[in-house]
Amino acid sequence: MTSRIPRDSRLRLVRPRPLAAAPRAVNQRRPRRPAPRPPEGTPAPAELAGMARTGLAGPVRVARWADAALGPGSDGATADGKATLSDATAERAAADLGLSAAQVRADWDTARLAGLVEVHGDSARPGWRLRAWDRDDSAVLRGWVALFDAWSLASPEPEEHEPAAVAEVVSAMPQVLSFLQLSAGPVPVDQLLDLLQQRVTELRTERCEVPYEPVAAQPTGSGPVRPAAGSSGPAHAPAAPEDPAPAGDTPLEPLLDWALRALAAVGALTYGDGHATLTPLGSWAVWVKLEQICVAAQSPAGNIEQAAEDMLRGCAQLRPNAARAEYRAWLAARTVGDAVTELIHAARGEDALLRGLAFEALRVVGAPAEPDVRAVVDEPALRPYALLWLAEHDGIDPEDAHEVLTREEATWLWVDTAAAVADHGESPMLVRHLESAVQSTVPQLLDEVRVVGHPRTVQVLVALAAAHPDPALAKAVRRAAFQVHTGG
Repeated sequence: MTSRIPRDSRLRLVRPRPLAAAPRAVNQRRPRRPAPRPPEGTPAPAELAGMARTGLAGPVRVARWADAALGPGSDGATADGKATLSDATAERAAADLGLSAAQVRADWDTARLAGLVEVHGDSARPGWRLRAWDRDDSAVLRGWVALFDAWSLASPEPEEHEPAAVAEVVSAMPQVLSFLQLSAGPVPVDQLLDLLQQRVTELRTERCEVPYEPVAAQPTGSGPVRPAAGSSGPAHAPAAPEDPAPAGDTPLEPLLDWALRALAAVGALTYGDGHATLTPLGSWAVWVKLEQICVAAQSPAGNIEQAAEDMLRGCAQLRPNAARAEYRAWLAARTVGDAVTELIHAARGEDALLRGLAFEALRVVGAPAEPDVRAVVDEPALRPYALLWLAEHDGIDPEDAHEVLTREEATWLWVDTAAAVADHGESPMLVRHLESAVQSTVPQLLDEVRVVGHPRTVQVLVALAAAHPDPALAKAVRRAAFQVHTGG
């Protein structure tokens, strides 16, 4: 006679895997698109990295000085153990390096923008790019591209102009840079100014900043035009709405001059004698961003013009590498601040799959997203994802990042990930998701899931009970779902 008591082996789980490795509802087909080749004449990556090392030699020198002189355990460490750049520190660095204090501060700011120095709150530490600077060309190029993306922060913006006008110029400069890249040579500044004016006009038109006055309908025929009701003055023919004249309200010449000088300061172009020319590094960086945009525009999902939630849904069926390429293209078409805000908002939604994908996209953003990620650590729904993101950002191996979570946080994340699998995956994936739990047995998992307080707990347990082939285990899971539902 066969015993009806379930065997213990059936209720025991395999060794837990990192939560980051939990199955995702993605398509595992490899893309067939060949890797794009840069335009003819573009230097090799090693040569480009050499140019970036030369251009950032000063910031690297200051960052390494700070690492040696201010790092914890060094003779010159500050009293609080934080490598902050105070006035005294700037003077000391200037004396040690033979520079002026102003130059030290400028190089320090550049090092921060390039990711050579990472600032966390009121403390700073060397970035991973500084550690890999001499041996990893890709790290060097990513650091330079980060500086290129932040060109508007590298030079103080003109104070005499309205911030809105400055923002319009910053938004319009990608089209100017694209034109410079396609020209592949010196371009007169007057020609760039015309292009900038056209782009700013388009931006204002998209915001409906076009003066418009409703005019009464004119009867068919050749009679005189009557003024609209309530208007005063002689009758006149209706005038077509005038195009906004950006140069009339705010002169763009000084703002274009500021933008070109700022881009020249980061090494993206040369500027002088009334002409501007992209450097090899600048031309390569613009080509990379254009290629990312074209890849996204030509993809089946067409994600580049979508809002964050729709973009993430479009990437859910892609392989991880293809999805990261989509994230990069989507980010390239937006300012970093707006993109991060959209992704955080998408992560706060009810769809657990979008929550996980949003933080994958934030990993592509990197250091600029840290303040926003750190700001949501206290939100229960986002806390486990934010802690994992911060741990990986701080240099912890992704395979070990789950160790920063408490058992309760890890259980909450398991339920949230299971909800994503239940909503978007297949039943076998939900069964395999048991392997990613931190608990060693199903009874332990059910005991802790009951009290974790996730709003989707009942639905997840019901779906797991329906999917699991073991009748005894499925019965135990259904009992747990009923107890959670009734508050038991």
